[in-house]
Amino acid sequence: MSPINLDWDNIQTVFLDMDGTLLDLHFDNHFWLEHLPVQLAKQRNAKPEDISAYLRERYTEMEGTLEWYCLDYWQDHLGTDLVALKHEIADRIQIRAHVGRFLESLHERGKRVVLLTNAHQKSVGLKFGYVALEHYFDRIITSHSLGLPKEHADFWRKLSEVEAYSPEHSLFIDDNLHVLRAAQAAGVKHLLAIRQPDSKLPPKDTQEFTAVECYTQLLP
Repeated sequence: MSPINLDWDNIQTVFLDMDGTLLDLHFDNHFWLEHLPVQLAKQRNAKPEDISAYLRERYTEMEGTLEWYCLDYWQDHLGTDLVALKHEIADRIQIRAHVGRFLESLHERGKRVVLLTNAHQKSVGLKFGYVALEHYFDRIITSHSLGLPKEHADFWRKLSEVEAYSPEHSLFIDDNLHVLRAAQAAGVKHLLAIRQPDSKLPPKDTQEFTAVECYTQLLP
């Protein structure tokens, strides 16, 4: 894998997504597409395939909205304790290879490191209870605290009200191409995608964005 050359001298702030970017997206995909349907079917004495079909339809309807990422919304909608169900498969929460080394290198370079995630606060808290990442961040910001998902056209303007940053001196890494395009439209200069967000699924086409295959590509 070739190094990814960035103009580090002109990067002051590094914004990082969590799921699929720093953490393996396999946990989330397995939970929402496999574990949850089975557990709901048990609770309701229903067929897992019927629950799965219903959930997939709802996911499609809600995709890209703040509610889609909201644990409280889904807990109310489904009438079950999603946090408890997530704890059941917490062994699948995994940090991507060399992420720790990369985050350490950012601090050695004197960069401000901000976690910028659409994940609900309860999901962030749960995951950081199992993986040692929280201490690397100068700040953690969830889209729920801003009231807009990262895909929204006004997200980065809203972000600037709580986090001072210069778009042209910022790097943003995310596995969601819609989110990256919203950042690009807002003037964020340095953007990177993720080649394989879910380690159990094939690599994806990141289209116009340079993709990180391994974080060693970003080490000095």
